[in-house]
Amino acid sequence: MEEIRRWYDRDPLLSKMMKILKNSDDDFQIKMAINLIKVIIEHHIDTDQFQTMSDIMAAVNDGHIDKGNARWYDADNTLKTAITMLESCSDEMQRSITKEIADKIISEFNDIDAKNQENDDELEPSDDDLEEIEEEEV
Repeated sequence: MEEIRRWYDRDPLLSKMMKILKNSDDDFQIKMAINLIKVIIEHHIDTDQFQTMSDIMAAVNDGHIDKGNARWYDADNTLKTAITMLESCSDEMQRSITKEIADKIISEFNDIDAKNQENDDELEPSDDDLEEIEEEEV
């Protein structure tokens, strides 16, 4: 059996989400980290685990690594906070939160694709533009 090195590789969807985040640009990572923190807090409201900001910070500090920035997500405090909070969740809650964040990632990618398509459409000459070019050539 293959040994799993990272806590998030136990779940295939969570592993994929983390890979996408790792390979994304800083702005996307921060946006998803903020969404992740929001979703985690919303999920914990029912359990009363996070009643104060101190509870949240205690969960984050539990994931502190003294040897410095040993993990890819330690480079940014917001991202580190989000991932550490996720790590401290139960496996069941991680699965639920991961599905929600995966949907947000897909939505973001769809929005990016739509914007890119709009930009491509703007760059393509219209029929009127082509007619003007043809008229100028004559």
